Amino acid sequence: MRYFLILIGFVIGLASPLAAQNKDIEATIGAQFDAFKADDFNRAFSFASPGIQDIFRTPENFGRMVTNGYPMVHRPVDIRYLDLHEENGALWQRVQVTDGEGRLHMLDYQMIQQENDWKINAVELVKLPQANA
Repeated sequence: MRYFLILIGFVIGLASPLAAQNKDIEATIGAQFDAFKADDFNRAFSFASPGIQDIFRTPENFGRMVTNGYPMVHRPVDIRYLDLHEENGALWQRVQVTDGEGRLHMLDYQMIQQENDWKINAVELVKLPQANA
């Protein structure tokens, strides 16, 4: 019985950092969504990784890319955080977004840790399975 309790304590101890990590990642993504909703592209750009910032160079360029290429991110109606998973050494947060027309979109956010915070390093659209009639 004592070994079982030790094992339970060990598993809970491992889960706590992951839960905190997941909460921090969701907070970063959520803050960027809030910035987009407010058309605050300077703030939204601040959540992008240095590599993404180098690619787009300015918040204005970044904002144009999002409004033109990812309108569901610019004006989401509903956001749901799904699984956080590791793939080839990278952490990916799956997010379900409902756009203004009621369409569902799945996105994977690649997250990288920088000092004491998380940055968004990539966003990929996930193809949804086709519904059978």
